[in-house]
Amino acid sequence: MSAPAAGRPLAGIKVVEFGQNLAGPYCGQILAFLGADVVKVERPEGDDARKWGPPFIEGDAVGFIALNRGKKSITCDLGDPAQRAALVERIGAADIFVHNLRADVPAKFGIDGAALTARFPRLIYADLGAFGHLGPWKDRPGYEPIIQAVAGLISLNGDPSGPEARIGVSIIDLSTGMWTAIGVLAALARRHATGRGGLVNTSLFESGLMWASNHAASYSVTGRMAPRQGTGHPSLTPYQAFDCSDGPLMICPGNDRLWRKFAEALGHPEWPDEPRFRTNVERMQNRPLLLGMIADIMKDRSRDYWSGRLDALGVPNGPLNTVPQVLDLAQVAALGMFSRPYAGADALFHGLPVSIDGERAAEVAKAPKIGEHNGKV
Repeated sequence: MSAPAAGRPLAGIKVVEFGQNLAGPYCGQILAFLGADVVKVERPEGDDARKWGPPFIEGDAVGFIALNRGKKSITCDLGDPAQRAALVERIGAADIFVHNLRADVPAKFGIDGAALTARFPRLIYADLGAFGHLGPWKDRPGYEPIIQAVAGLISLNGDPSGPEARIGVSIIDLSTGMWTAIGVLAALARRHATGRGGLVNTSLFESGLMWASNHAASYSVTGRMAPRQGTGHPSLTPYQAFDCSDGPLMICPGNDRLWRKFAEALGHPEWPDEPRFRTNVERMQNRPLLLGMIADIMKDRSRDYWSGRLDALGVPNGPLNTVPQVLDLAQVAALGMFSRPYAGADALFHGLPVSIDGERAAEVAKAPKIGEHNGKV
C-alpha cells in the first residue's frame, strides 16, 4: 500500500460519527479533512443543525455545511433493533467512533463506551459530553452559551464599562471538537504500538475550564479577580487597542524591549527610563496614567500612520478588522484557507488551519444530504 498523501495522513482510517450540532461534527470534520473516511450517522430527521438558519444552501443551514463537508451520511433509528444492530456492526468495523449524544442515550441503546470497547478491543471510542463523564453534573445537558456562563467565561468578557458578554464565536464547541480529535489521534498512536483501542472522554465544560485556566491560576494565588479588560490584558501594560483618528489599533509590546520601541514610536523615548514605567510591574501600578498618556498621543493620527511607525520598529500591531475586512486581506488569499465548493454560490468554507509538508489539510467538498449514502457504504 502506498503512503498517504501529505495532506491526508489518515487515509484508510474509518470513522463513524454520530455527531450533532457543533462539537461532535467538528471532530469528525477534522478527521475527514486529515483523510479519514467519515460516515456521519443521523437520526431519520437529520442533525438539528441542518435547520439552524438562515442562511441556507441547497436546503441546509450554512453552519451545518461548514462542519460536515467531506463526509457520507446514513440514518439510523436507534429505537429500531435491526437498525441499531447494523450500527453496532458498522462501529465494530471502524477504527474510531465519535459521538456527542445526550448522556443517557448510549447506555440505553447498548452503544456506550464500556460495552463497545469490551466487544471491539481495537475500537477508539470518543465520547463528547456536556459537563464531563464524572461528578454530580455528568448527566446534565448543556449548550455553548450555558457552558460559557457556568465556566466563568462570560464573566471575563466585555468592556468594563458595560455588561458581561458572550464570546461571539463558539469556542467551547469547536475547541471540544479539537480536543477530541487530539485525544483520538493520541489513542490511535497508542493502538499502533499496543494493538489496543480505548475510551476518549471530553466535555464542553472541561474545555471551558481550560479557557479560564490562567484566570483561575491567578485567582488561586492572589485571591482577587482582575476586572474585565475590554481589549486589554490583566497582566500586561500597555497591551490593548488604542483609538486613532479613524478607528482602533491593537498594539502588543509584550516585553520591555518592545515597550522601549513603542515609546520611541510615540515620540517619548524617555518613558522606559522613568521609574514609574521602567518594568511591566511598574507600568501595571501606574496603568491608568500611562494608558491615558498613550491615548492622548494616538488619537490625532490615523491607524496607517501609527502602524507604519510601529512596523518600522518591529512592534506588533494590527487594526480591529470586521469579518468582511478580513476576507479582503491579501494574507487570507495567500493562505488559501477558504474555498467555494458550491457552484453558483459565493459561500466560503474553511479548511483546517494545518498544513503538512506544505499541503493544507482540507476537503473541497459539499456536505451530504440526510441519508444520502444509505445502502451505499
